[in-house]
Amino acid sequence: MDAYGLLRLQMEWGADEALDEAPVDRLRAPRPAAAPMVRAPASAQAAPAVVVPASERARIAAEAADSLEALRTAIAAFDGCPLRDTATNLVFATGEASAPILVIGDPPNADEDRSGMPFAGKDGQFLDMLLGSAGLDRGLLLLTPLLPWRPPGGRPATTAEVTACLPFLHRLISLVQPACLVLTGPQAVRAVIGTRPRASGAQGGARKVACPIPGLADPIEALLLPFPATALRQPVARREAWAALRRMRRVMDTWG
Repeated sequence: MDAYGLLRLQMEWGADEALDEAPVDRLRAPRPAAAPMVRAPASAQAAPAVVVPASERARIAAEAADSLEALRTAIAAFDGCPLRDTATNLVFATGEASAPILVIGDPPNADEDRSGMPFAGKDGQFLDMLLGSAGLDRGLLLLTPLLPWRPPGGRPATTAEVTACLPFLHRLISLVQPACLVLTGPQAVRAVIGTRPRASGAQGGARKVACPIPGLADPIEALLLPFPATALRQPVARREAWAALRRMRRVMDTWG
């Protein structure tokens, strides 16, 4: 007989109530009702973590630096660029901080990475020779690489690496406020000038552009100097370098 049939049979026999399997202690105090679940308001729920881009972190750190030494410290503490972990040394600006000319080169090469000095090795020696031919000395200039760390194997820097570190270079320029920038190397030219340079009339074959820099009210003149290794191999590049050096000499003479 199924359960329904058993129930009908018990009702016919006079059963008028059902009993639990275990006795109920009706003298014990009733158990308190469970508190209803209350969903936290949306404002109290955990907000998703906000990821600050490396370039913005670099900008904040750079703007807080009020001197070259403070800027160097900020760069050394910056962890937003993985090149810091693969390079041997940080390569920072060297030379005369009050110089009217700031020379900016491509990311450090192996010699610069080992020494921690910009424009080291053969490229630096050829640059010294170029400067000397125009009566200039690197000790009278301020020199810095585009990036403070060498990319592994000397490969070109990625867009992300340049973007992360560029605020430090901009802050360096705004701190020293040179009369003229000299950009040597394709990566330095591309990163500092950007995609929309305003070319002015070049004299003597030396190209110059008006270069806006964050932190400076007015654009700054930038001369494009062939990279020393290129000038060493190509006679045409040496002529362009000589024209740019003559302009650098005039800037130095005017400043002095």
